[in-house]
Amino acid sequence: MAQNLYGPGVRIGNWNEDVYLEEELMKDFLEKRDKGKLLIQRRRRLKQNLMQLSMTEDGYIHYGDKVMLVNPDDPDTEADVFLGGDLSLCMTPDEIQSHLRDELEVPCGLSAVQAKTPIGRNTFIILSVHRDATGQVLRYGQDFCLGITGGFDNKMLYLSSDHRTLLKSSKRSWLQEVYLTDEVSHMNCWQAAFPDPQLRLEYEGFPILANAKILINHCHTNRGLAAHRHLFLSTYFGKEAEVVAHTYLDSHRVEKPRNHWMLVTGNPRDASSTMLDLPKPPAEDTRTMEQAMGLDTQ
Repeated sequence: MAQNLYGPGVRIGNWNEDVYLEEELMKDFLEKRDKGKLLIQRRRRLKQNLMQLSMTEDGYIHYGDKVMLVNPDDPDTEADVFLGGDLSLCMTPDEIQSHLRDELEVPCGLSAVQAKTPIGRNTFIILSVHRDATGQVLRYGQDFCLGITGGFDNKMLYLSSDHRTLLKSSKRSWLQEVYLTDEVSHMNCWQAAFPDPQLRLEYEGFPILANAKILINHCHTNRGLAAHRHLFLSTYFGKEAEVVAHTYLDSHRVEKPRNHWMLVTGNPRDASSTMLDLPKPPAEDTRTMEQAMGLDTQ
């Protein structure tokens, strides 16, 4: 019966090549670590890189503002299993491409996440389409772009969409997909609309209130940005909801809550939080009831 008579100090086989290979691997690892190109470093930059949102002084959204796109909580979701709470729109790089490439992939995917803290992957910038309008108020019916850097200083990606085809559609619902690209084109143009269809034409041209429910429609395809709380995507950030471009209407031809979004700004009391963290004021009917019952001490 053959036995291994060699001790651990004996060099057998291609020991010299193995030593050089280990040295090259270590050298490559140290070089990527110093340049911040390791996968865990890129993931930490996307997930833990805290961002500061813009704070509005007049209550409106302006070109150049840094905001979060949040789909408000919808407890009446037509599904047994779904993601509850407020969902923020986030960039979601492909896990395999993140291993193979040192930079963010283009096009890059999107998803909706239960996250209220502004970080690199969910902080968008309101950009003008035709000219530099930084500081001007964004109005209903105006074209605008949504850009995101993902925590990187040398990369700007734009929220885009296009008609679905047999080879290009969303992963779960097979509807029109939304993605991030670095190409500037008419595919990047979006418009905001008032949620109530009976007042939509009257609000055309009015400034958009910050932290208020709006509709975000794609100009080229006339499809509304929507969050699928019941359709999950498995990413290396965890379980997240699918985001598509599709308009959902109820029996009254009114957009459903999955098409509702808010452009959330920063909290002036705490730079690291958002306006969603502030306590909501009591409803008007509650105040009236308290006054009628003599409970209002003011």
